[in-house]
Amino acid sequence: MLTCRGVRKEFGGQPVLADLDLTVAEHEVVALIGASGSGKSTLLRCVNLLEEIDDGVIELDGEDISDPRVDPDRVRRRIGMVFQSYNLFPHLSVLANITLAPRRVHRRDRAEAEAQARDLLARVGLADKADAYPDRLSGGQQQRVAIVRALANSPRLMLLDEITSALDPELVGEVLAMVRDLKADGMTMVLATHEMGFARDVADRVCFLDGGRVIEQGPPEQVLGEPVQPRTRQFLRRIIDAGRL
Repeated sequence: MLTCRGVRKEFGGQPVLADLDLTVAEHEVVALIGASGSGKSTLLRCVNLLEEIDDGVIELDGEDISDPRVDPDRVRRRIGMVFQSYNLFPHLSVLANITLAPRRVHRRDRAEAEAQARDLLARVGLADKADAYPDRLSGGQQQRVAIVRALANSPRLMLLDEITSALDPELVGEVLAMVRDLKADGMTMVLATHEMGFARDVADRVCFLDGGRVIEQGPPEQVLGEPVQPRTRQFLRRIIDAGRL
């Protein structure tokens, strides 16, 4: 479904992505791990066309979406992206947040959009929050609403950028449970995470990024349990020492 070949991205002359290669099959869940600054979030932003790449090719369903002539809004209709900071509109209710894009971008009827939104909210245990405003929700509830908002557009691909990093530890579980449900439904996902246990449980493949490249990739039990590359082993030792694996 997704192919990145030789992707390069620089900021201020400093390479953030350096000839990065990555493929993601349909229904596959790929976890990106690595230290801060390794390029995980930048890669997701490039795939969603929030950042323009300097070189290389990004293909979605065989289409070169990195071509400057491509309409980014048309591409984003097939991609759902969830950020670590929720990014809900504070002046809109939960229902209005979720139905905004389906109504404005996909031109769905209000009743249809609202019915779908209420169904999705019920699936994640938030049926009673449809008329609430974001500041009345916990962090975990806000993040679940953000995921529902992305799902309401029926995306082909979901990009999840450190979606638990802004949450209190006791709220992380409810968000991770929702991602596990998405995996069970067959959603294709690429997620950047510092939650190594979560990566092990939910990912089909783990990719370790360092210096803007995929240094090592494979099944979670191999990459996280028996890494081959010295840089991967060094990174995981620090994670273990910090009690996060």
